Amino acid sequence: MALVARTEVEMELDARRIDRAIGVLLGGAAGDALGAGYEFTHPAADIEIDMIGGGPFNWAPGEWTDDTSMALAIAEVAATGVPIGHGPGLDAIAGRFVAWFDSNPPDIGNQTRAVLSARPDGAAAMRHRARSVPGRKGGNGSLMRTAPVALAYLDDARACREAAAAIAGLTHDDERAVEACQLWTHAVRHAVLYGTFDGVRGHLKEAPSGVAEFWGPLLDQAETGSPADFANNGWVVHALQTAWWAITSTDDSGPDHLAAALEAAVRAGGDTDTTAAIAGGLLGARWGAAAVPARWRRRLHGWPGYDAADLARLATAAVERAPAASTGPVVEVVRGDITTLRVDVIVNAANSSLLGGGGVDGAIHRAGGPRILAECRQLRATTLPDGLAAGAAVATTAGELPARWVVHTVGPRYSNAEDRSATLRAAYTRSLAVADGLGARSIAFPLISSGSYGWPREDAIRQAVDAVRGAETAVERIVLVAYDAATAEEIERMLRSA
Repeated sequence: MALVARTEVEMELDARRIDRAIGVLLGGAAGDALGAGYEFTHPAADIEIDMIGGGPFNWAPGEWTDDTSMALAIAEVAATGVPIGHGPGLDAIAGRFVAWFDSNPPDIGNQTRAVLSARPDGAAAMRHRARSVPGRKGGNGSLMRTAPVALAYLDDARACREAAAAIAGLTHDDERAVEACQLWTHAVRHAVLYGTFDGVRGHLKEAPSGVAEFWGPLLDQAETGSPADFANNGWVVHALQTAWWAITSTDDSGPDHLAAALEAAVRAGGDTDTTAAIAGGLLGARWGAAAVPARWRRRLHGWPGYDAADLARLATAAVERAPAASTGPVVEVVRGDITTLRVDVIVNAANSSLLGGGGVDGAIHRAGGPRILAECRQLRATTLPDGLAAGAAVATTAGELPARWVVHTVGPRYSNAEDRSATLRAAYTRSLAVADGLGARSIAFPLISSGSYGWPREDAIRQAVDAVRGAETAVERIVLVAYDAATAEEIERMLRSA
């Protein structure tokens, strides 16, 4: 193994980035504890802002609230080095959220309470619960905790945005909440790496046009307006605007900017602990841990029995143990005829008999010719005498199709009386596992169970996106095939927010 000498400049840069990474957690916690004593008030100009404690939940001076507690649940998992945007890492974060809820915290947002009170077991169950909660779902509870996500993905911008969306969706099934978390997490990551706030606007240059068209004018308003223009800062959109206003309306010529901007966020009033925590994560990423006043650092403490030193430890571990850059598959959407695609594997939404049928199943057998059916008959005569179970998958030749193989899978029939979504997701993940066994690098899926099996289109899309985004696979390209323009647009929308 070659050893590469590191220059003093490189080591200094690494040290500065570690300081800024620690600043993410310390800055967020400082803003949270600073605002806790003024929550739901509008401090007058002559009121001194400090870590006084008290407030509606009688916090101790320097004690952080739900904002930092939930951020630390994320940071704890990130510090182990496991990828946090999917799989076991995302499940672990869901578990830490429930553990925090079980500690009986004095302050917890309505949407988060509605989800965690069911104590869902794992990320998929938690997302399902979040989707089932009625009413408005765009509270600021997802944004307040998102900053630590950036620490796990300093070397992978795309995975950072995807993880931010996945973690937001655990409790907040809201398009704007997801977009806000992606924007702010991208900005935090950029600030840790480069020491500027340019990532806020930079994200909009990379985001889909609809995202940029929505958030661009709102950032303009935050930079030129006043807190009265975005006073409902319990809503994720106004919370982000309040934080950005505090950052951009105060003197940013030096590290004193952090304390000044956090004070401004508190003076903006309303949900003061949350808006200051949101601002603090980005301010700490820009200015570093050293910019957090020492008197604040000495006071900081909270669930689960941590202080400032523990936050520094978690931030450092999250950066140093971060997983390698994602090499996950590219997921794309194609509208058209799946039988014409030149991919390694075409997935057939088959019935359990494997002997052909209607819809996609019939189209694949007709286009592929008799060799596909012959191999299916052979499977029935040997290894699958009872047919293929729902959620299982098996491969055959692709016959005359331009693909190399067909992977047949059986989706479940939709039921109002029974939740069969895990079986539907398994149809995708087991098809990918079969493709991995074949050495395939590209695969095309129809929208399984959405036709004659009666699965509602929107949820069929959601299950498909969740399955392929969370799958561990060596496949490099996944194509989701839509049968009309409306379906294609809906798949693309869910992929952006997944």
